[in-house]
Amino acid sequence: MPSVRVVSAAESAARDHAAIGAGIPSRALMRAAGLAAAAAITERLSGRLAGGVAVYAGPGNNGGDAWVTAGALAAAGVMVRVAPVGNAGTEDAAAERAAAEPLLTNGAPQHTEAIIVDGLLGTGATGTPRGPVAGAVATIEAARARGATVVALDVPSGVDATTGTATGSVRADLTLTFASLKRGLTIARGSCGHILVLDIGLGRHAAGTDGAPTLVDATYVRSWVPPIAADANKGTRRRIAIVAAGPGMAGASVLAARAALASGIGLVKMFVAPINLPIVQAAAYEALAQPWPSDEEGVRREIDAWADAVLLGPGLGTSAEARGVAERVLRASRVPTVIDADGLNLFAGRSAALGALIGGRPALITPHPAEFARLTGATVDTVLAQRFDIATALAAQLSATVLLKGVPTVVTAAGGTRYVSAAGSPVLATGGSGDVLSGIAVTLLAQTGDPVTSANCAAWVHGTAAEVAGQERVRGITLDDVLAALPAVWNSPAPVPRYPVLAELPAVGDAS
Repeated sequence: MPSVRVVSAAESAARDHAAIGAGIPSRALMRAAGLAAAAAITERLSGRLAGGVAVYAGPGNNGGDAWVTAGALAAAGVMVRVAPVGNAGTEDAAAERAAAEPLLTNGAPQHTEAIIVDGLLGTGATGTPRGPVAGAVATIEAARARGATVVALDVPSGVDATTGTATGSVRADLTLTFASLKRGLTIARGSCGHILVLDIGLGRHAAGTDGAPTLVDATYVRSWVPPIAADANKGTRRRIAIVAAGPGMAGASVLAARAALASGIGLVKMFVAPINLPIVQAAAYEALAQPWPSDEEGVRREIDAWADAVLLGPGLGTSAEARGVAERVLRASRVPTVIDADGLNLFAGRSAALGALIGGRPALITPHPAEFARLTGATVDTVLAQRFDIATALAAQLSATVLLKGVPTVVTAAGGTRYVSAAGSPVLATGGSGDVLSGIAVTLLAQTGDPVTSANCAAWVHGTAAEVAGQERVRGITLDDVLAALPAVWNSPAPVPRYPVLAELPAVGDAS
């Protein structure tokens, strides 16, 4: 299956225009979208079809998609009722309404239908729904409260396709989005429910020419994670050093070590504050443990000559002693490095100094938005508002890959290429989650030497393990459950292509 791009509303429109300009009729795209949606509804919600379908069709092309969906379902024998909200505002939408109406003989929705299709507003809409559309949104929400299943076409009406702002939006149980994954859907997951990206025939134009980020999925991960050979030993599975764990913060290094061991690393050596040695050896007994290196010769001997990759930062602290350890390790070691947590906080406002110490080695930094803000001097609000683009300058300055954690996670290579992992759930919104991610990432970096693919695969595996552990639950699920789910994720079977589904994201958060 082709790679799915994660796009803004403008980038989505540009892909449609490119396909139309190349000779694909716009109405053909509308029909493909509506027919793909009808097929997905009949497959995913077959047990609810007998209760009827109510379709709310807006005035734009999203309404045209809805008329196609309604006609296809009616032709298949489903009882469909349509509520037009405004007159069809485009020729294509008017034509599809005219084509569907002879098939629709059940009148207006009766507010008893088991399935509601939201075709009110599409990717071009911004702001809070107004007027008759707002009234239709309220009707849909009332139906959902009565137990109807809500299906949104392209985006839930009221969700901004670019920013994810969702004031006054429909809350969908299933969102069927077309050709690409809209940025806003990866942010407003609580409004989207289960998400399917459906092919509508854009062909080569779906990739675009604007450098929009690629969605990381199971196929990508399986293509990049190296297999462990039948004759592997602990050396060929590689060795990592974890430099972490200041006084009172041993847990972060233990979580990172446990995640690395659950991800296939051969040997782990933990360098921690002396007071933490008995703690980490008891909690991660498969790992070796030593005090922080006291000089650069110790770094070269104990880390650089031994490890295939270094993880610097989890629970390290921000004391003068911790700063000395971090700078000593970065100066004396040249092996591939993951820098996380306090390894970044120690360089708050000093990103140029961090770049000088990285010095061109294969490197990955893994900040959450607040750590990114501290490092660069931006505000957290700015980081969140510009999350898809903001790391480009920092990645270039550091000559390093930047994994900006969040909903979604965005990976930016030093050359500017971007990727998005939308895997994950609120299970990961807890202390220590980033340490688990860094342990996975440093394992892959040790085994591949490539910070970009290591970041992408680690983000997806980490997020998917949370989905597996939670199964649409959050409360009561801990990082122990996430670690326990890692074997199932690493060893999951190859995904089976299911055209026209290009990508699939589960609903996240506590099931409602």
